Amino acid sequence: GLDARLIVMHATGMTHVELLREPERILSPGEAETVSRCAGRRAAREPLARILGHWNFFGLEFSLSAETLVPRPETEMVVEAGIELLAGVHAPLIADAGTGSGCILLALLHALPQASGTGTDQSAVAVDTARKNARALGLDGRARFATTNWLDGINGVFDLVVSNPPYVMSGDIAGLEPEVRLHDPPAALDGGRDGFDAYRILIPQAAERLKPGGWLVMETGSGQHNMVTSLLQDVGLVNIGTGRDMAGHERIIQAQKP
Repeated sequence: GLDARLIVMHATGMTHVELLREPERILSPGEAETVSRCAGRRAAREPLARILGHWNFFGLEFSLSAETLVPRPETEMVVEAGIELLAGVHAPLIADAGTGSGCILLALLHALPQASGTGTDQSAVAVDTARKNARALGLDGRARFATTNWLDGINGVFDLVVSNPPYVMSGDIAGLEPEVRLHDPPAALDGGRDGFDAYRILIPQAAERLKPGGWLVMETGSGQHNMVTSLLQDVGLVNIGTGRDMAGHERIIQAQKP
């Protein structure tokens, strides 16, 4: 399967094309050892992204650390919405609250050559990982990172605030797949007793720091839209819209500062 191919590519340093070209290639003892070790970890339900130490998001390669979430395909919807909403904005300023590996902010900066932005995370390890990713992608001139909680102490006003906040109810974490439950950082998953703790802090902060006409785009969990919509309305944000993922779940929500 795909996991096996990616593990062999990781162990040998071969590209997918090289692998297809030389299917008979014999692994060296060191490579075979790596393959077997990685396969054992995967069989124990450790995510492939953790085993490889990096993952692809929006066509870009991101290094991971223990304190960053593995970027998920549905989170690309936040990036797509951001690109659309910033069309026609000159040199937009972006804030990514709870940046993790930096994937949302850096994918936006990569797609929008005039944009610059700030990513925050409460984890210094995550911020360090995001900085490394910015350097590796040649985006460190337009991205800065700060270790802080959400937008605490972040100055300036923004055209776009993005976030993939923790939104799992504390009591539901035990029921998650082992790949997520045992390997993703708990702080990036746990949204408190009802799943809305992060939104309650972030939405008012974002409303203060958006320019008039600026947008907030966030990922949400299934079934959370009514509550998040009322939090957005409470702080006076308008033009609230939602986006559904492939499974038909409402996955992102966007709102504009009047």
